[in-house]
Amino acid sequence: MVGTAAHDELMGELAGMLDKLNKSGVKITRATDFNADLNVDSVAVMDFVLEVEDTYDISIPINLLSEVTTVGDFADVVARARADN
Repeated sequence: MVGTAAHDELMGELAGMLDKLNKSGVKITRATDFNADLNVDSVAVMDFVLEVEDTYDISIPINLLSEVTTVGDFADVVARARADN
């Protein structure tokens, strides 16, 4: 798993990237739910995933996304993909 400082940095970067999807203005934390809190649909989430993949030059297996519901879940997936890269 990623160290705390690196994980905090990743969370900050992801939160910044999510700003354009955050129409409700909620504070983005590890517990922020993509659907319930951000009210984003699956197409917007997939666009976000593609943006993250391009930004970090990683590939996120689609089967890992089925278990992602929160920003923290997604940050963990991104951290693992970056470590494997």
